[in-house]
Amino acid sequence: MIERKFVAQKMKEYQIQDYIKENLRNVGHSHTKMVKTPLGEKIIIFASRPGLIVGRKGQNIKDLTKALKKRFELENPQVEISEVEQLNLDANIVAERIASSLERFGPERFKGVGHKTMEDVMNSGALGVEIIVSGKIPSSRAKSWRFYSGYLKKCGDISINGVNKAKTQAKLKTGVVGIKVSIMPPDTILPDKVELISEKEEKVEEIKEEKEVKEEKKGKTSKEGEEEEAKDESKGDQK
Repeated sequence: MIERKFVAQKMKEYQIQDYIKENLRNVGHSHTKMVKTPLGEKIIIFASRPGLIVGRKGQNIKDLTKALKKRFELENPQVEISEVEQLNLDANIVAERIASSLERFGPERFKGVGHKTMEDVMNSGALGVEIIVSGKIPSSRAKSWRFYSGYLKKCGDISINGVNKAKTQAKLKTGVVGIKVSIMPPDTILPDKVELISEKEEKVEEIKEEKEVKEEKKGKTSKEGEEEEAKDESKGDQK
């Protein structure tokens, strides 16, 4: 019985997240997080443009809260908007940006869009990025185009938990185009990364030397201050 409650709760959370994702298209929606509080359910929406979600005088957020309360039978839902700081390292925002660019400019400029997005992601400090665009681009036959740069894990635990992945679709005149984005952020800890002990020891020695130099400078300044004070006192006694 307890297991069924947990499964039903997770299914409900997934349905809420999917509903919010479908209703917040082209507003820079990243992901949704749900937290249970004593007052009710707290829904945190992460997005790049919170102003579009809130709307004029908060009308959009009020309508969304009412829809969630009625559709999913929530007692007291509290919707909060949080702004994403690093936009180019969020796979959902990058995928949505590519989809909107293809829908706006058409499939003819897909190579420029892919390379420009890839450069922006790498300039933001990412370790690696991969963008796959599949569909009828640029001809009438379906093809897959791959844009990649840097170092990206494809298997193991790092590829599951350490790589930010997202999928989306762009609706064009020629048909639906699928977009997959994988980004390895700069704070990913790789198990095969090796650091030499000698380099660490050299760094520790350099830090110690810097501290000693600073302490010597402080000692000299304090001695000079004491000597000046002694001179001032001797001048006062002579007067």
